Amino acid sequence: MRDLAAALLRQGEDVCVLAGGEGILFDQLTVQDVPFHRLKHLVRPIRPWKDWNALWEIRKVLKELNPDLAATHSNKAGLLGRLAARSLSIPVVHTSHGFLFSGRPYSLAGRFYRLMEKLAAGLGHKVIAVSQSEFTAAQKYNVIPAEKMVLVHNGLPDPEPKKIALPDAEPPRLVMVARFAEPKDHLTLIGSLANLKDLSWNLQLVGDGPGKDRAERLVNQLGLADRVVFPGVCTDTISILADCQVFILSSLREGFPLSILEAMRTGLPVVATAVGGVGEAVVEGKTGFLVPPGEVNELQKKLEVLIRDPQLRKEMGRAGRERYLEHFTLDRMVEKTTIVYREICTDVPQHK
Repeated sequence: MRDLAAALLRQGEDVCVLAGGEGILFDQLTVQDVPFHRLKHLVRPIRPWKDWNALWEIRKVLKELNPDLAATHSNKAGLLGRLAARSLSIPVVHTSHGFLFSGRPYSLAGRFYRLMEKLAAGLGHKVIAVSQSEFTAAQKYNVIPAEKMVLVHNGLPDPEPKKIALPDAEPPRLVMVARFAEPKDHLTLIGSLANLKDLSWNLQLVGDGPGKDRAERLVNQLGLADRVVFPGVCTDTISILADCQVFILSSLREGFPLSILEAMRTGLPVVATAVGGVGEAVVEGKTGFLVPPGEVNELQKKLEVLIRDPQLRKEMGRAGRERYLEHFTLDRMVEKTTIVYREICTDVPQHK
């Protein structure tokens, strides 16, 4: 969303980002001269009273801005944003970065999220899916009709100066960049490395979250404290990736993770679980390896192969960067997204 907003601004569009929280997003938008409005009532957890206030806050700002189009992102902001836009007859396009029912469609939570997505889809004019797997799931579970959806893979800018990794460097540094939360499954990754102590490697687990303490305890229990570091949240992910040799993502559920694209952009081989749209980015045996979620032994085997073979790391890293340049650049994403936005602005009767 940040990069898309900046790109649209460079194209001459009037852009304003509405967001809540206290994260680094606002600093990044400021650096790129993207106008924004900080929503004081919009928070991540479900808080009925604050959510109600956030809805009216969003509606008030949209009424003042009077835009030709509202583009919503993320789950809660996507629902509240569509409600507010619909109440003002503003055309709206929602980008789903991963449906919450994915991977658990028939659980109680999954059924609830399916219902919410179905209701929310009725509020907008188009839903952009960032992976084919999400697009397919929406039809499979009768959540969003195909004619109301469009597929646009995520894309990333190629930074200047280009920071490219050296995957064949020794000893290999492994890295995972992810929030410490249950779906990311750091524990399986840590467990997979317990039987590889005889090999030379170290691991960086970049990020923060409620599961960090448990991960640190497991590292200590398995005697890996001298091999695994927890650098916390990092604003310069590119530099960290460029200094590593293998990227890992051991998630139980995913949409279409940007972290994998960041790793491919940097020229790293990727070992990831075959969930969501991961297989649309990682080509098994060419740009990295795909393993079943939660499988400690399978993950261990693939990591051992790459730890032992610097030439394979180099070949896979090169192939991954080539795939990024061909399919997942920011320019490609912006072009496809802009087409969707223009079509809605043209086809939907304007509210003004």
